[in-house]
Amino acid sequence: MKSIIAIVGPTGVGKTKLSIALAKHYKAEIISCDSMQFYKGLDIGTAKIKEEERCGIKHHLLDILDVEAEFSVAKYQKIVRNKIKELQSLDIMPILVGGSGLYISSIIYNYQFLGAKRDIELSKKYLDKPLEELIDLLKSKSPSLAENTDLDNKRRVIRALEKSDNDVDNLGSDLYYDNLKLIALDLDRDVLYERINQRVDEMINSGLVNEVNSLYKKNIQSQAVLAIGYKELFQYFKGQVTLDESIELIKRNSRRYAKRQLTWFRNKLNCHWLNVDAINFDKTINEAKKYLNKK
Repeated sequence: MKSIIAIVGPTGVGKTKLSIALAKHYKAEIISCDSMQFYKGLDIGTAKIKEEERCGIKHHLLDILDVEAEFSVAKYQKIVRNKIKELQSLDIMPILVGGSGLYISSIIYNYQFLGAKRDIELSKKYLDKPLEELIDLLKSKSPSLAENTDLDNKRRVIRALEKSDNDVDNLGSDLYYDNLKLIALDLDRDVLYERINQRVDEMINSGLVNEVNSLYKKNIQSQAVLAIGYKELFQYFKGQVTLDESIELIKRNSRRYAKRQLTWFRNKLNCHWLNVDAINFDKTINEAKKYLNKK
């Protein structure tokens, strides 16, 4: 049976570029593990790979949801594990790619969604975590709870997370797949942050404001528009901030998210780390191949 490759890392680090190179080399297909790229119409702000950039490689789990739909980690886990099984039955290597830590963790580890009763002791682990990390976790685990929770109130966010524990046993620590190889990409922090800032500018120049405005005019209030790049521009359209302030918020929140992503991958996943060569990316690709070709 062919191996499963998983590529993780912070936003803007080069996951997509590496995944395309490896998919070409191994004749593989790519499964998205980015929770916001599931939504139709969220293209520019999520840095969704364009059709012409896919180099003929099949991508799965992109544009599978209407923007007002709700989704859960449990549903995602079921869909992706079935897709992996399908690809393996066809002797096609699956490559999981994304930056949504909880989603990819639910696939590669033995997370179980059993509807078990909440364990009060388990919820104590949330107390020392920063509010932003708790909010991201709640949004991933239960969009409907996040939408109906005061996200400025840490106590209420923690209560919502305690409630969401009814749906997920997030203590999975054993690998679900024996034949999985997990690569994490890292980059010098200053270089990464500069990349993120430039990426936001490119999104603005590519029409992000118009993309978000179309959602705002439709009065979309779903989980999807709480994504970075959308919520900040919603503030602009509501007259709460200027456009320049909104853009700076997108950059700041994207940098902070990248930091939280790195923390998740270092603490939650047993990865083989590769430092991206920002000048010669082919070197990074070759290092990945060298690791993957090891028995």
